[in-house]
Amino acid sequence: MLFHIYGDLSVWQLIGWCLVFVGLVVANEIARRSKAGGIFCFVVLPLALTVYFVVVNIGAKTFAADNPTVVQMNGWFHYAKLYAATIGCVGFMILKYQWGSLGKSHWFKMYPFVIVGINILIAVASDFESAIKGMTVGGMAGGWWYSSEGVWLYGGWWNILNGVAGLINIMCMTGWFGIYSSKNKQQDMLWPDMTWEFIIAYDVWNFEYTYCNLPLHTWYCGVALLLAPTFANAFWNKGGWIQNRANTLALWCMFAQVFPSFQNHSKFTTLPTVYANPEIFATGADGRMDPNLVLTAADANPTAQGVVAILAIVVNVLVITHIIKRAKEQKKNPYTNEIFVGTKDYKLAMERAAAANIEVA
Repeated sequence: MLFHIYGDLSVWQLIGWCLVFVGLVVANEIARRSKAGGIFCFVVLPLALTVYFVVVNIGAKTFAADNPTVVQMNGWFHYAKLYAATIGCVGFMILKYQWGSLGKSHWFKMYPFVIVGINILIAVASDFESAIKGMTVGGMAGGWWYSSEGVWLYGGWWNILNGVAGLINIMCMTGWFGIYSSKNKQQDMLWPDMTWEFIIAYDVWNFEYTYCNLPLHTWYCGVALLLAPTFANAFWNKGGWIQNRANTLALWCMFAQVFPSFQNHSKFTTLPTVYANPEIFATGADGRMDPNLVLTAADANPTAQGVVAILAIVVNVLVITHIIKRAKEQKKNPYTNEIFVGTKDYKLAMERAAAANIEVA
């Protein structure tokens, strides 16, 4: 088992998951289908939220001392992830709508690789931080440490392994300059060389990241949030996975930053099985776990963390090995050229690309 889903709250946990999954799929469609939708979601809304974040942080010791954002979501990671994802969405709109000279520049097609790489590196840094703090307490077997967001995390070697998987995942992004706009009114930014192989490698790595470092959130951001863009890419938006991922990630981060109690302290809260005794880890009304708990290794069950970390490294090594093999066979640089030309996913994505933008190597 990966999660504690049982008892009277199990129905609410499943309902919450469905609400998040459907909500993200619908929100992504609103953001991608029109310029107005995209501008509202990734320019207007983030600007308004920035004002809110500044105000509550200024008042963190006075009028906003009990504000959920300040109490539960004031760590560096959440803000970094929110703004990195949002900046990514804006850049993707520049590319798909070909706004200005920047949107028409060949060199700017490398932007998606850069911004996705930055997002992965943010998570890798967080993984390594958890590994260091956990292993400082309990050595290679790992140990408990209390995060700035008021959550007990169990860090260990699995974080290191997953961090390495994340670094490999960055190099699994091929065809950096193979970025296109879709035919249908430029609704989508397409990256045809980002096929199902990369998507699976990314999803496994990112799930493990959330499972280890965002345990109160992973039922939603590690499952529902990851499946929403993959679902859209599989059924109606082939080639648009990275745009789907950026859109849903940015929108989810905004929601979670303002309404953290949905995940942290409500009937929808779902704990992973690393908490061997979930009843002692119940969050308070402020969404934080008790910092005064005296915890031992007996209170942790990191089996799933270790298994998924091994799976993440194996999958990413297999994908990078396949990329190297294809690159050698085609005698191509896999980053300046597209190497999945001829595969089913690539063909389906290119069928959606605007003819004027096709520059197949």
